[in-house]
Amino acid sequence: MLSESHAFSGFSVPDTEAARAFYTDKLGLDVTEDNGILSISLGGGHRAIAYPKPDHQPAGFTILNFPVADIEATVDELTSRGVVFEKYEGTQMETDEKGIFRKGGPLIAWFTDPAGNVMSVIED
Repeated sequence: MLSESHAFSGFSVPDTEAARAFYTDKLGLDVTEDNGILSISLGGGHRAIAYPKPDHQPAGFTILNFPVADIEATVDELTSRGVVFEKYEGTQMETDEKGIFRKGGPLIAWFTDPAGNVMSVIED
């Protein structure tokens, strides 16, 4: 039954206009709006929605991961567009000066949207 469903992820933002600008201008994604809800087009025909929530609290975990072929090039490109990558120091998730985690597992770098939602680029 649900195996045929075209499931999608959803998350809240306090300001849909700021979110739209970030997802289109910084991340280069196609974003449409219907009844105040943003539909964010992702690769492979997938999508996520961002809905307005005035008392928004960002999740304490990564809500969206973007697999990429070359994390170095992706981080450099997104940084040039104004995306700021998180820097974790002194923890088991310690990142380098670019914000890339390189100590086991896949190479990954985390960033946040204007609402504080954590996302990542992860080398595929």
